[in-house]
Amino acid sequence: MAKFKKKKSEPTSGPDDSKKESVKENLADIPKTEKSASIPEAPSTDPPVSVAEKSEKDRKLNKLFWMRVVLAVIAGTVATIIFEDIEGEERRWASIAFMIIVFFGTIIVAKGMKMQLPSSDRKKIVTQAIGSYVFLYLFTWIVTYTLYHAGSVSSGINI
Repeated sequence: MAKFKKKKSEPTSGPDDSKKESVKENLADIPKTEKSASIPEAPSTDPPVSVAEKSEKDRKLNKLFWMRVVLAVIAGTVATIIFEDIEGEERRWASIAFMIIVFFGTIIVAKGMKMQLPSSDRKKIVTQAIGSYVFLYLFTWIVTYTLYHAGSVSSGINI
């Protein structure tokens, strides 16, 4: 149950004063709030980054992302053509090895872009768009392979 404060008012002295209630709270009963001491934040080990440097970093990471997306589509299409002569399981592993080699090439290009990243963001050169790269490469490779061989495969339905 909730506890309510009782209002402390002076008693009314006459019949006319009963209509006019004057409520006076005892200010001594209200506790003062404690002022919280501000806790100083731990100083960052990274130097402060200006807005221009941050936008430059974001622009270069964005450029790296789209470069990997475009290269995934191109490399997936090229893998269909260059690994045409290889049969069976070796074609799959050759294509996956080609995908990894192209990705390492993008890492070398990203290092050449000379991005000024803080030490906490150094791994972004490798991890930026890795999921998009892998899935777009595989998707493009499968779709182009299917379209490339669509005319040579029978439908399997004998009529």
